[in-house]
Amino acid sequence: QVHPVESGGGLVQAGESLRLTCAASRSIHSTYTMAWYRQAPGKQREVVASIIYGGKTYYADSVKGRFTISRDNAGNTVYLQMNMLKPEDTAVYYCNIRSRGAPADSGSWGQGTQVTVSS
Repeated sequence: QVHPVESGGGLVQAGESLRLTCAASRSIHSTYTMAWYRQAPGKQREVVASIIYGGKTYYADSVKGRFTISRDNAGNTVYLQMNMLKPEDTAVYYCNIRSRGAPADSGSWGQGTQVTVSS
């Protein structure tokens, strides 16, 4: 089973940027979906962005225009570039890797990386 490993979280001020990285523990098929979720204190985990086979991307409305998800050429690493960060972006960010078309809960989750945005 593949294990996602996240990095890149931290503490920033509103308006600043961060880039999160998620590396798969082994080579994965190019058809796999890679996605970022986040969970703020007292809230449910929500999808932030995903990238599927062929490079098609999806973004939550709350991050459109500010966040960009991308994948390296080998297909084993996914990035989340977060610009113009807001305090409401504060959360633990999780990487999810799963088979094409499968639900998120069927995939593998990373340990999470904390992103804190101060006002």
